[in-house]
Amino acid sequence: MTLHIFNPEHDIALAANLSNFTAPHAGRQLRNDLGFLPALWAQEGDQILVQHEESALKAYRRVCHRLVKLGVTDSLPSVIPQFTAAKVGVYRQETQSIQPWGWDRAIRRELERMGVAASLLPDDARLEQIRQLSHRRTSALLLPLLQMEGTVGEAFECTTIEQVEELFLRYGRVVLKAPWSSSGRGVRFCDAARLVNSEERIVNNAARLNDKGEMINEKWVRNVIASQGSIMVEPYYNKVKDFGMEFEAAADGSIRYLGLSLFHTVNGAYVGNILATESVKCDMISRYITACLLDSIKQKITKQLRLPGYVGPFGIDMMVVKNVQRSSQRHTLKERTFNVQCSLHPCVEINLRRTMGHVALSISPKDDDIRGVMRVLYDGSHYKLKINKLR
Repeated sequence: MTLHIFNPEHDIALAANLSNFTAPHAGRQLRNDLGFLPALWAQEGDQILVQHEESALKAYRRVCHRLVKLGVTDSLPSVIPQFTAAKVGVYRQETQSIQPWGWDRAIRRELERMGVAASLLPDDARLEQIRQLSHRRTSALLLPLLQMEGTVGEAFECTTIEQVEELFLRYGRVVLKAPWSSSGRGVRFCDAARLVNSEERIVNNAARLNDKGEMINEKWVRNVIASQGSIMVEPYYNKVKDFGMEFEAAADGSIRYLGLSLFHTVNGAYVGNILATESVKCDMISRYITACLLDSIKQKITKQLRLPGYVGPFGIDMMVVKNVQRSSQRHTLKERTFNVQCSLHPCVEINLRRTMGHVALSISPKDDDIRGVMRVLYDGSHYKLKINKLR
């Protein structure tokens, strides 16, 4: 029997790196409201650790009825999953494995307080391996291995603000990222274009101005470097579409591809996923980049990526970006033409945990004619998983 846990505060807990960690209110609310999610992929006999058993069962049944109504599944599950309230001392000895959303010191400590045997929990060394692999430098190191015709992408790890400024002056527009941060947090967009015209060079200190023409928060950059050891800097890319690939790492080090994840974000924060067959999702992405390129990237990841110390699901976020090139011929400003092409950024970041893409794969239809959208909505007090037809 496997014990499943939805701990969406995982990314923030990794950054804090504390055993006694209290998640922000939003993280606690999300865990409370969507704690039933592992029931969507759990096997018969497994348990799902939740805050409130009755509300988790009600939310799970609501999602199941919705999936039947949309034709994603033919019938309601014949076996009701076992929900267990997350209380100190609640632990069943028949548990053989534990699968949280993501492993960190905080979730291990929580399970220790429940009485879970140490043999089922990762030790300090393994937790540190997972944390270091979750650092955004892992994405930066993987990027060069995935480069081929039709791809773009660079990322740099900086340990001083001077290095950040140098890259900013080189690219003019960059994205700053904290090494460990949750979706939509720990990211800053900076643009020097407002300080440049056809006759002038970038003025001194331009590297400290953001895309609103305001000073970059130098204090924030220095704090990130001081608390996390470095900061990641990437050139800004004109994004056309977000998507990702979902995988699973086995104990022998092999990587298995699970499927495409077509998702939508607002200001970097997750909003929803497309529910469709793999062939339909591939067709959607193929409007921008070739299926051959997608397959080549998938093969490179499964054959070349190694994640020592990590076993379990993970996802790699990617994006389609727009390339705008001026034509080589001379024209007046009004006559000037542009050639717009799309390229693939094959590794925006690696999420060394389960993702909402995995959730979408667990409830995706098997019929090409059935297409839906899965969203996480907040009504002002609670989070809800909504599933509707794709219009």
